[in-house]
Amino acid sequence: MSTPTSGRFVSRLTRETLAIILAGGRGSRLHQLTDWRAKPAVHFGGKFRIIDFPLSNCVNSGIRRISVLTQYKSHSLDRHVQRGWGFLGGELGEFVELLPAQQRLSESWYAGTADAVLQNIDIIRRHNPEYVLILAGDHVYKMDYGTMIAAHVERGADITVGCIEVPVEIASGFGVMDMDKDYRIVKFTEKPAKPETMPGKPDKALASMGIYVFSTKVLFRELLKDRENPNSSHDFGKDIIPSMIKSHRVTAFPFQDPVSGGDAYWRDVGTVDSLWEANLELTGITPELDLYDAAWPIWTYQEQVAPAKFVFNDEGRRGYAVDSLIAGGCIISGSAIKHSLLFPRVRVHSYCEIEDSVLFPTVEVGRHCKIRKALIDRRCKIPEGTIIGYDLEADKKRFHVSPKGVVLVTPDMLGQDEING
Repeated sequence: MSTPTSGRFVSRLTRETLAIILAGGRGSRLHQLTDWRAKPAVHFGGKFRIIDFPLSNCVNSGIRRISVLTQYKSHSLDRHVQRGWGFLGGELGEFVELLPAQQRLSESWYAGTADAVLQNIDIIRRHNPEYVLILAGDHVYKMDYGTMIAAHVERGADITVGCIEVPVEIASGFGVMDMDKDYRIVKFTEKPAKPETMPGKPDKALASMGIYVFSTKVLFRELLKDRENPNSSHDFGKDIIPSMIKSHRVTAFPFQDPVSGGDAYWRDVGTVDSLWEANLELTGITPELDLYDAAWPIWTYQEQVAPAKFVFNDEGRRGYAVDSLIAGGCIISGSAIKHSLLFPRVRVHSYCEIEDSVLFPTVEVGRHCKIRKALIDRRCKIPEGTIIGYDLEADKKRFHVSPKGVVLVTPDMLGQDEING
C-alpha cells in the first residue's frame, strides 16, 4: 500500500494526535551519568539534551499537543522543558506539558510504560485526541511522525509500531518483530536472548523504536484490560503488543531515510560507549545526523553566552581546534583540541591536549592536562597535570572505564561535591 502524501490530509491527522513522551527512566547503563538526572536529560550534540529530539520531531511534524511523562530525578529535565519549550501557543491549543508520576490511579508510581500512560488516562480523555503517539524520550533521530500516522490510518491499524533494522548482535536489547508483506506484525518478542533475523538478511533484525501510534479507543481498552491482568508487567513491549497480535491489526512502519529510502539515522545512546560514539560522529565532514538542516531544526533551551574564543599562538602554546565542535562560551587558552566535542562554557587552560573526547557544559581543565577518549561530565574541574585515557588500569582506580575503553569522569569521582543535572 502507498502512504498518503497530501499535506492537508497529514496535517489534519497530526492536529488530531496527542503525543506522549515517556521520559521517566534512569538509564542505568549510563552509570554515574544518570546518578542525578534522568536519561532524557543527558546532554547531546554540543548544545542539546536527548529529550529535544523527540520534542523537535513532534513540533516539526505538526504535532503541537505534547505530554512529557517524568519520574526519576526529573528536576533538570523539568527545568529544561519549562525553559526551552514554552513557545507554543496555549491560546491555539498547543502545549508541552509535564506529567510527573502523581499516583493518580493507585498508591504506586509508574510501574511500566503502559502503566505510566494508564495513570494519565483522565488527562488524555480531557485532550480528546483521535490518535495517541507514544514515544521513547531517550533516542536521537529525526523523523516525520505525520507519515507514520497516515500509514496507520490508511492500513486501518489498531496500533502501528515504528521499527528499524539493527545489527543482530545488538538486537537483544530491543523488541524484535516479524512482519508479512502487508506490514502486519505476526510476531513480537521483547528483548529476546536469541533474536530472529530478517528474511534474506542474516546479519539484521527488525527492532522496535519504542514508537507507537494507537487509535485512542483501542489504547484505552487495552490499557484497562492489561490493568486487570495480575501477571502483566504493564509494559507495551512485553505485554500490550504481544497480546494484541492475534486479535487486532498490529502493523509495522519501517523507518527509512526520506530521501534515499535506505537506512535512516537512529541512535539508542543508552550506554557510555554509544553516547560517546554518537557525539563524536557529529565531528565528521558529513555526519549522518545533520544538525545544520534548516528544514528540520532541533529546538532547545540555550543560555545567552559569548562566542567561543581561542587565544595564544605561541610555539607550544597555541589555542586551536580541528575536526571538532566547540559551543559558545568556550575559552581555549593555548591548548590543542582534536576530534572532540565541547559543550557551552568549557574552559581549557594552557598546555593541554584533548583528543577524541566529549566535555559537557562548564567543565574546566587545568594546565598541562592530557585527555584522550574520555567523556567528562558537567561541572568537572580537572586538576592541573591530570592525565586521562593513556593508562586504563590507572583510570579504573579513579573513574569508570567502559567496555570499549571510554573513560567516564564525574565530579563525584574527582571528590567534588557537585550535584549535576
